[in-house]
Amino acid sequence: MKVSVIGAGHVGATVANVIAEKDIVNEVVILDVVENQSEGKALDMWESSPVQMFDTRITGSTNDYSKTAGSEVVVITSGKPRSPGMSRDDLIGTNAAIVKSVTENVMKYSPDAIFIVVTNPLDVMSYTAHLASGKDTSKVFGMAGILDTARYRSFIAQELNLSPKDIQALLMGGHGDSMVPLPRYTTIGGIPVTQLMEKEKLDAIVERTKKGGGEIVKLLGTSAWYAPGAAVAQMVEAIIKDQKRVLPVCAYLKGEYGLNDIYIGVPVVLGREGIEKIIEVELDDTERELLNTSAKAVREVMDVLDNMKLF
Repeated sequence: MKVSVIGAGHVGATVANVIAEKDIVNEVVILDVVENQSEGKALDMWESSPVQMFDTRITGSTNDYSKTAGSEVVVITSGKPRSPGMSRDDLIGTNAAIVKSVTENVMKYSPDAIFIVVTNPLDVMSYTAHLASGKDTSKVFGMAGILDTARYRSFIAQELNLSPKDIQALLMGGHGDSMVPLPRYTTIGGIPVTQLMEKEKLDAIVERTKKGGGEIVKLLGTSAWYAPGAAVAQMVEAIIKDQKRVLPVCAYLKGEYGLNDIYIGVPVVLGREGIEKIIEVELDDTERELLNTSAKAVREVMDVLDNMKLF
């Protein structure tokens, strides 16, 4: 089995490294347009294999898509990262062209691959990859909810001084300030978080989660990579091992939650066929209003892409 990661920056390299260390595929290919960057990082990772005890071969390539041939899963991280003061929407013009080109090149060699999109603005870049590939939407989706949920869970664990392993949570909506955390579906060892934390503190964590990406950008001057990389690797593992994991991903809706023709974060069953089922959880009036507001924000960005006439 082979997984290809397009983009050897911080996120792409982290994705490749985590997947290799999981030892769940035969080969990981890293591809980038920067001369020798993928080759150097691939070699460095491979030299860690005797220490980390994995057999997965790691191949680096400078813009040679033939090396990605026969990939079961392709992760797209290529694109311009956010810099301080830049919103995700500011990235759309540049990154749509990049994702379109990457997807078309991958399709020449891996037409049956499942695509996981990481490039921002995430929701519209998933839409871009879908249009460029012509594949069923169950095979083209984005990584957002797992990262957002991980941030939310880590903040709760920090506040309560409890293990993050015991915290389960669900977030929906667009990837960004319009995301929709759902405290009602947040539990710690099966106990509702509302029984263990005051509403004021939980609300503050929800707001911090919404701005989680921006917080990292302010600290580092660029986007995060450790948590996003680990989140993508979890999705790849669910697909490769056919785990049927229930995970929040950026999926294309066809009437679910009353929404049509839009990529947005929802819980799904993720397995060997990609998105095998979209799960519709019950939402109260407030939660549904927040989701609809988030969908409106996402659709506005998707309309921007449509108006660019790239397809």
